[in-house]
Amino acid sequence: MFSASTGRKLRRLNLTWHRDLGYFFSSLIIIYCISGLALNHLDDWDPDFIIHRKTVQFPANLSVSQVTDDKVAEFSKLVEESHFKIYDFPTDNQVKIYYDNASLHVNLETGTGQYEKIVKRHLFYEANVLHRNSLAGWKWVSDIFAIMLIVISVTGLFILRGKYGFRRRGAWFMLAGLLLPVVAVWLFYYTS
Repeated sequence: MFSASTGRKLRRLNLTWHRDLGYFFSSLIIIYCISGLALNHLDDWDPDFIIHRKTVQFPANLSVSQVTDDKVAEFSKLVEESHFKIYDFPTDNQVKIYYDNASLHVNLETGTGQYEKIVKRHLFYEANVLHRNSLAGWKWVSDIFAIMLIVISVTGLFILRGKYGFRRRGAWFMLAGLLLPVVAVWLFYYTS
């Protein structure tokens, strides 16, 4: 069907595509893998943000009528916040103060405050933004990346020849690899 020289040219082209695409997309593959691991464990941690919480003591037995912008500014200084955005009164004895990426909830009767600050988990946050296609236009890059992963996988099937090549050993390993998602879907989707 093919001449020997055509076969060698196709083989060389296959190796070149596999190698160069693998190099080109290796960083994105690693980013997606790390992000995928992080996103797989959403029940265990927040891969995007770290929430810092601390309890703060304020003067007790204040009434809502005593809470003014100046008093809120005093509360804010104690948690090292310079500017508050807004505050409200969820109940008759509480004030909640909102900052950029933080909040302070004060019980006016007891003087106990709960301060929460949200900080981006750098590198993970950015990787997850890419993985979830949250950037405008990134879905097209993601689609191209998915297609190139298919190309890398298919070209990888035909690198080795002989008893370790696809026709012999490779096909069996590929079928074994396909068995894993098939069994998982059958066990966890169709039997539950």
